[in-house]
Amino acid sequence: MVFLNPAVLLGLIAAVIPILIHLFNLRKLKKVEFSTLLFLKELQKSKIRKIKVKQWLLLALRVLIIVFLVAAFARPTIKHFSLGSASSTAKTTAVIILDNSYSMSVINEKGSYLNQAKKNAKELIENMQNGDEAAVILTSYPKSGEQTLTSQKPKLINKINETKISYISHPLTDALNEASAIINNSQNFNKEVYILSDFQKFNFPEKIDTTEMGKSLFDKNTRVYTFAFNGKDVQNLTNKNLTVNNQIYEINKPISFTSTIRNNSKQIVRNSILSLFINGKRKAQASINLNPNETKQVNFETTLKESGFLEIISETEEDDILQDNKYFAGIYVPKQISVLVAADNPGDTEYVNTALSNNLSDYIKLKSIKLTQINAFNLKQFDVVIIIGFKLLNNYDRIRNFVNGGGNLILMPGSNSTLLQFNNLCKAIGLPSASAEVQINHGSQQPMLFDKVNFKHPVFSNIFQKGSKPQLDSPEIYHFFKTEPSGKGKTIISLIDKSSFLSEFQIKSGKVMLFNAAPVLSWSNFPIKGIFAPLMNKLIFYLTSKNRTAKSVIAGNKIDVNLSKVILPQIKVVRPGKQMEFLDIDLEERKKFLDYDRTDLVGTYKFFSGDKLIDYADVNINPDESVLNYLNSKDFEKYINKLHFRDRIISLNTNEDFRSKIYQSRFGTELWKYFIILAFILAIIEMMVSKSSKKDMD
Repeated sequence: MVFLNPAVLLGLIAAVIPILIHLFNLRKLKKVEFSTLLFLKELQKSKIRKIKVKQWLLLALRVLIIVFLVAAFARPTIKHFSLGSASSTAKTTAVIILDNSYSMSVINEKGSYLNQAKKNAKELIENMQNGDEAAVILTSYPKSGEQTLTSQKPKLINKINETKISYISHPLTDALNEASAIINNSQNFNKEVYILSDFQKFNFPEKIDTTEMGKSLFDKNTRVYTFAFNGKDVQNLTNKNLTVNNQIYEINKPISFTSTIRNNSKQIVRNSILSLFINGKRKAQASINLNPNETKQVNFETTLKESGFLEIISETEEDDILQDNKYFAGIYVPKQISVLVAADNPGDTEYVNTALSNNLSDYIKLKSIKLTQINAFNLKQFDVVIIIGFKLLNNYDRIRNFVNGGGNLILMPGSNSTLLQFNNLCKAIGLPSASAEVQINHGSQQPMLFDKVNFKHPVFSNIFQKGSKPQLDSPEIYHFFKTEPSGKGKTIISLIDKSSFLSEFQIKSGKVMLFNAAPVLSWSNFPIKGIFAPLMNKLIFYLTSKNRTAKSVIAGNKIDVNLSKVILPQIKVVRPGKQMEFLDIDLEERKKFLDYDRTDLVGTYKFFSGDKLIDYADVNINPDESVLNYLNSKDFEKYINKLHFRDRIISLNTNEDFRSKIYQSRFGTELWKYFIILAFILAIIEMMVSKSSKKDMD
């Protein structure tokens, strides 16, 4: 037992007063006149003994009354654990874990869960005594480096006041690990961890990495307190995903999207409106019905009318959680595609240039040169490079670096290309070599024909009439290199001999489309077939669209920014809400990627080198945060036991005086009420004994 107000124990000196009075009465003699011994006989020995016993009993009762009253004001406490030599003035180190994930935005009759948690957190800070220290950890940034211990209440309260709902969701174990690192290094005896959360199951992953925790999450002097904010029957639809179904983006052509919606409510949702926005304009909408915990995919289709960067948003109606109502997807539709055509023989480019020049909107900007001039051009300035023939190509490294850095390349043999030249370039880029050169006599032999065509490939989209079975009139091929993908790529059009007429290869960040025949009539009549011009245009659109869909990143994760097209030592970042940030980079380091980690907002992030858009990404919420299943106190206790913590976990009810419960658990169970009751009972007994004693004296 310890006393929380030990100074009051000085009042025990008052217990001496009844003793002194008793001793004084013993010394005081009373003179009684009598003439005979008859009076002495009347005083029986047993009665005298009885009076003395009652006097000593009264003395004991009066002393005990004073002792219990003084002890009650000294606040006696039974400890739940041994404090050793520590006194009641031991200082406290507290770590407050404040959950500000977006599921804490739910509002009940007392306000949002987060605002309630902030109010309780500030009350904990205000309850700090001189010498106590605390730190505040936010679940959105558990390892931000800002959560240092301090005794300055205004600083802690200011951090709590500035806390807002975050789109970032981290497992609560990250915050517990950080709290462990802070509190286990404290020299104070009392150590306390407060968790203010809705205790959503998503924040407590089943697989736990305990390598950083050591033998125990917290030491034996640490107490863990929990404040749980949940219980409302939440109505919420979650926008889980938005995908762009097209792989080729063309102005005035159809474009389709698929939005994935989940009902995380316990009620059926009927006739809820889902809308599709492009650059802030509603382009389509649908009415949806969902059963509890049901997930549905909703398809939208509209006509692509704009070029440039397009921000696509799928949005549900407002409900109890607003942060998961939107999902972002960005695409880039260039206003003009820049194409470089380089050939050994300028005459070999005739049909290619004609096919690409027939674009009525001048959407494709052509630049045609001799292959010997290619070293004079910065290939990064072109969206697609077409190389026809390889005889005059003397710098394979530039072509390889262009492709590896994300460039788009179409390779075609020239009219005078040899198998050796073809294979040398293929080897330099990382393509499989051709096994043979095949030449067929026009008059005496049957030409080579198409065998299989992968009509599901995007390059054939919107070429054939809807509803009709796609058919392709095979050209007659008399001269070609026998190529096969050999597991490095995929065949789009194959020949009867099983070789590939047109194949596709992904080479690091770039893409290569490889033809095995030259685009000249001496090799085949393919250039004058009806499929040639639309296929060449589709190849251009396909190659320039492959990197046109924005990367999708969960809020809080890093964006890998592609630096291959950087031309200046500074990058401009346009964050959601048109916030701007500038990053300096060292061009001499020649980094291929930059890790950008300030992804605390949802929406589109754009990265510019000068005025040129070099990369972009969409940041969205983690939809698992919207699945509103909660841990109860027993479940949490079992979970934290897995983290090697088996000491006391105390659940606090915000509807009660939780400060008293904290104080009681900090020092033990206070007994002052019982001491008052005992003093009162003893006083009653004293009155009864005293009255009886007076009768005996009379």
